[in-house]
Amino acid sequence: MFGTTEIIVIVVAAGLLLFGAKKIPELAKTFGKAKGEYKKGEIEADEELKKFKEQKD
Repeated sequence: MFGTTEIIVIVVAAGLLLFGAKKIPELAKTFGKAKGEYKKGEIEADEELKKFKEQKD
């Protein structure tokens, strides 16, 4: 059906229509920060799970 490239083009075009060209960099920055926070939370959860398993043994 649609490949990755086509989906990216559609999302960018929709973003331009919805938010305008001036808002896109701001949205990308916000998305990048959110992605970083998610990764940080994922790492912390893995560490907590590892500690829990070690205590259980």
